[in-house]
Formats: sequence, C-alpha cells, structure tokens
Amino acid sequence: MRGNELLTIGDLAARTGLSVSAIRFYEGKGLVAPIRTSGNQRRFLRSDIRRLSFALIAQKLGLTIEEIATELNRLPQGRTPTAADWTRISRHFRTEIDRRITLLERTREKLDGCIGCGCLSLRKCGLYNPDDEAGTGGAGPRYVLSDAVAGETLPRPREAR
Repeated sequence: MRGNELLTIGDLAARTGLSVSAIRFYEGKGLVAPIRTSGNQRRFLRSDIRRLSFALIAQKLGLTIEEIATELNRLPQGRTPTAADWTRISRHFRTEIDRRITLLERTREKLDGCIGCGCLSLRKCGLYNPDDEAGTGGAGPRYVLSDAVAGETLPRPREAR
C-alpha cells in the first residue's frame, strides 16, 4: 500500500484485526466515515487505522462507544491526526482514565473488608459498619464510591475487634 492510497474494508480489517462487521458497526456509530466510490463501495483513509486502534484501546479501558465517539470527534476528518491532535485528545482522556484507576484501586483495597454496604461481607458487617453508618452517604457500596469518585466524605469503616 502506498501512503495516500484508500483502503478497502477488507484491508482495514486485516490491518486492525477487526472483522468487517465490527468495522461496519463502528461506522454506524460514527467512529469512522468511509468514502463511497462510484460503485458505492467503502474506502477508508489510512488514518482510520489509528481511529479504530484508539477505539479498541479505549473499549478495553472501559469507555463506552459514545465516550469514544466524543473523543474521536475532536480529531480532524480527512487527514491523519498530528502529534498535537493526539496530545490534546489524550489529556482529556487521561482524566477519565485516572478517575477509573482511582475507583479500581479503592475497590481492590475495600473488597476483602467493608465496602460500605452493598454487602459482600455480611459476617463482618456488624463489626465494620454497625448501625449502617455507610448508609448516611446514600445507597450502594459507599466506601468504594465515595470521596475520590464523587467528592463525598463518609464515616470510615471501623476496624474489626
């Protein structure tokens, strides 16, 4: 393939590791926008390899198709994104990744003890969370979903006696 050549959907599938149907799905969600030939065949820009690669990574990190589409819409259509384009999108994306890392770390730390009811520790709940103090912060696993995620401050779980 030459640098300016348009890619068929099969070429794009081979290059990204995606199935043709997955590429059509992403097209339907607005992540890529093929050019149509006079025979109505799809042709893709080489920059669509990067767009779809970004989408695959973002999905593995837990972002929704809608979130991914929002980020990709910040990139230029019709030309390969520059380093400055990717830097801009990655700064915005990094905030969401950091928020998710914080939630994962908090969940890992709390999972074996008290998560603030939603309760995975029924035998210990009376020791860690007597009188359902965690419930003052709202429904669900409050010690996991509190401060770092939602800006809340809750009573901390008591240590087991």
